[in-house]
Amino acid sequence: MSEGEVAPPVFGSLGDVKTARLDLRRFYTSDVDGLSAVFAEKEVWEFPFGRAFSRAETQAFIDRQIRHWVLYSFGLWVVRQESNGRIVGYVGLSVPTFLPEILPAVEVGWRFSPSVWGLGYASEGATAALDEAFTTLGLDSVCSIPETLNRRSVRVADRLGMTMVRRVNVPANEQRGVVRCLLYEINREAWLRGRRKLGTLGG
Repeated sequence: MSEGEVAPPVFGSLGDVKTARLDLRRFYTSDVDGLSAVFAEKEVWEFPFGRAFSRAETQAFIDRQIRHWVLYSFGLWVVRQESNGRIVGYVGLSVPTFLPEILPAVEVGWRFSPSVWGLGYASEGATAALDEAFTTLGLDSVCSIPETLNRRSVRVADRLGMTMVRRVNVPANEQRGVVRCLLYEINREAWLRGRRKLGTLGG
């Protein structure tokens, strides 16, 4: 598939964002030290790999994210705590090429260090990503594809107001077997209506 076949058109470029507690910005190669410390925690990649990432795997991950930004004008953000600048994970938007049956599509996703689980960072960062998806990028819909057994991520998708559409099987690759997931979706109208009810978006 070409770039145009896997990603829907966008009407702007995603920038860096600050939320109440998080500094969200695109990846740089210099992030490898901070992100390696996060990815070295087995729990971060329990779904779907069941193991930690090496420094080399973390660098390869960062390289892929940098290429993604160049290709699509949006991508995942590395997440730093606003209070101290510490990298604690990632959140943002990406093209889910691992699930060809739903393309063209954009997914909102996240991974955080267990040291900040329970603080609401995933919801806070994903909310910022969805705001940008439906305003700056002008997308019609965004999906999320948590693994069925990943109850934490399933709860975040529910908390964001996304709707579970159906179960999907992500095809196996050279690193893992088939992964059983849930396909969640939300469209622009539903997202913006919900945000305006909360008084968090104008218009």
